[in-house]
Amino acid sequence: MKPVIISGIQTTGRMHIGNYLGAIKNFLDLQESGDYNCYFFAADLHSLNEEYVTAEKADQVLDLAATFLASGLNPKKSTLFIQSHVPAHTELGWIFDCITPLGELERMTQFKDKSAARGASNAGLFTYPVLMAADILLYDATLVPVGDDQDQHLELTRTIARKFNGRFGQTFIEPKAKHTAIPRLMSLDNPLKKMSKSLPGGCLFMDDAPEVIEKKVMTAVTDSGREVKYDPEGKPGVSNLLMIESALSGASIEALVAKYAGKNYGEFKKGVAQVITEHFAPFREAKMKLLKNPKKIMSIFEAGTKKASKVADAKLAEVNKKIGLI
Repeated sequence: MKPVIISGIQTTGRMHIGNYLGAIKNFLDLQESGDYNCYFFAADLHSLNEEYVTAEKADQVLDLAATFLASGLNPKKSTLFIQSHVPAHTELGWIFDCITPLGELERMTQFKDKSAARGASNAGLFTYPVLMAADILLYDATLVPVGDDQDQHLELTRTIARKFNGRFGQTFIEPKAKHTAIPRLMSLDNPLKKMSKSLPGGCLFMDDAPEVIEKKVMTAVTDSGREVKYDPEGKPGVSNLLMIESALSGASIEALVAKYAGKNYGEFKKGVAQVITEHFAPFREAKMKLLKNPKKIMSIFEAGTKKASKVADAKLAEVNKKIGLI
């Protein structure tokens, strides 16, 4: 049998190109390799621990579902589903809450960082890694595609699996991380900060219109020099644009530096904007078409949810029997 891979993305709004390169593009590569049994889901439950507008949540779920499909994730090749539509996730999450030591959660650095940034916290943010463990372990996933920032959470997943197995008998596989090289894209209007939805002026969204992309790129912060070269410390803005074009085009940084040798920043930026626009043109067209028929989108994810639920429910039944529930 093929090894199982699972990953989700929070439904917090439109995806930017950093999300694409860090997650969705990787999902596509894993799917098309044919080497894995892939599960990809819209993590709407995880998204609830951040401030949001209630009336917008359903649209955010639909938008991410459309983004998955327009990007090329194929329901015939991957199981695509919505987290909250599979109740086994929260049921297993509660069971794991009951065996997870408080100290394990208190040492999670993301909880500390996000709590400090918000100036407040909630229980959902605190127990986020436990629900994440349930997301993974329900499907007997052996590999989880993550960036380095999720290593601590995945290690907790392994700890929970080990603790459960030790107490109730062998039940869960301890998954391993499948690390990917994720380019750290910076904000166009502040290349010293990571590209983020919270800085929309410097954020390139996957479905931005061509004229929006051009405007954002042409007004991107560079420096007072004229030379196009890769120097993250001395030329962070120029380096960031080079990294974006390299990641989307597949050309090396060295090849791009040679391409723009002798050209001014205006010509350089026009070239970068063109690459971005052309790369996402098929995606934009496909997404617009999909969103005209939301029922079709949801029917695809409902079918995926049935497939995921069958697997998740069977695992939860096994768990309930082992822990003494009837």
